[in-house]
Amino acid sequence: MKSNENEFFVKSLKQQVYEYLQKRIQSGDLKPGSEINLERTSKQLGISRTPLRDALLQLDIEGFVIIKPRKGIIVNSLSFDDIKNFYQIIGALESSAILSLNGKLTKSDIKKLNGFNKNMKKAIERDDFDTYYNFNLKFHNYFLDLCGNNELKRIVDIKKKRLYDFQRKRGFVKDWETKSIEEHQKIIDFLEEGQYFEASDFMRNVHWSYEVQEKFVKRYYDI
Repeated sequence: MKSNENEFFVKSLKQQVYEYLQKRIQSGDLKPGSEINLERTSKQLGISRTPLRDALLQLDIEGFVIIKPRKGIIVNSLSFDDIKNFYQIIGALESSAILSLNGKLTKSDIKKLNGFNKNMKKAIERDDFDTYYNFNLKFHNYFLDLCGNNELKRIVDIKKKRLYDFQRKRGFVKDWETKSIEEHQKIIDFLEEGQYFEASDFMRNVHWSYEVQEKFVKRYYDI
């Protein structure tokens, strides 16, 4: 039991360090191309190097930093090519999640999706981007949770972290958010009619199409 308790606390500390570093990257305190000094950071946080290394390994796997042997740890940049690739991956996986639910969604499910979308609309009308963003995640996570594929959801979550928690401009692009709400409604309408293939195609080829969304992407990201 003692070993398990120690493992829990090590994992907990690693997660705290991970979240601290991610927030510093998100806020711009740690800028793309800057180096994270292992010794200085561990002293600042008052921790050993082990949980710091573990947190940095996770950030490296997720693409937030690059660990270069004998050269240091560099905060990674985000390019438009990266965003295009992430859109392709997320679109493919979310459309797959929708197809896996073919014929399984109930009227209650449709009602919940409509509720998320209506709350997004209300939030954006009062320029409350944070609330809009939270309900946007709930809308998409609804499909991902119901499909029951935890590995699929894990990959999507990581890619969305890179898209949404890194290197974006302050504020938001209101006409993009409004368009996104309209696209959500189109997906809901397809699902309500039992048109799962059409909903899946629309999710992949419109909602998560880099080519379709490019003009908004370039207004949103500080690259």
